[in-house]
Amino acid sequence: MHLADGVLGPAMVAVTYTASAAGIAYGIKKTDNDDIPKIALMAGTFFAASLISIPIPPSSVHPLLCGLIGIILGGKSALAFFPALFLQALLFQHGGLTTLGANTILLFVPALVSSLLYRKLKLKALVKGTIVGALSVVMTVLILIGILFLTDERFAAGDFSVIKILILTHLPLVLIEGILTGAAVQFLEKTKTDWIHERE
Repeated sequence: MHLADGVLGPAMVAVTYTASAAGIAYGIKKTDNDDIPKIALMAGTFFAASLISIPIPPSSVHPLLCGLIGIILGGKSALAFFPALFLQALLFQHGGLTTLGANTILLFVPALVSSLLYRKLKLKALVKGTIVGALSVVMTVLILIGILFLTDERFAAGDFSVIKILILTHLPLVLIEGILTGAAVQFLEKTKTDWIHERE
């Protein structure tokens, strides 16, 4: 899911960096000192989890956690994603520095929507957490498809196009992230209610 250097053109790099900067500024505006440990914990969790590679032929995927992180951090999610992605690119060449803005947006937008959706749904925590977790993966893939298609239409060309492979390999992750997010928020609703229901 991490876009590598060289995939995006200069115009898309500029647009996505600008959008991610706006997301970071929005998060900083909403953050107070009490939020910093939680943001740091989510950044560390994402950093570790998204380095796990799950082989799904003909490619591989990794956990995204944008649904869960969105439910916990809401509009502050970019503050967790950006530094984690930066360190991954710097230390492991996982992703890239020119695509850092795009990779942040790929996660931040679904995280923000997940936060809003979780609060709107009038269902049990397990059910709505599962729905939100699954949809967050779908949103991330759709945004990625849009970015790739706008960069170069050849990403969608052919029976084994990059976009078709992305869709097929991420279908199992929709189920995995749904179950994981549902179980996590059910636990948090019982033990750390303020992490989910605090006023942003």
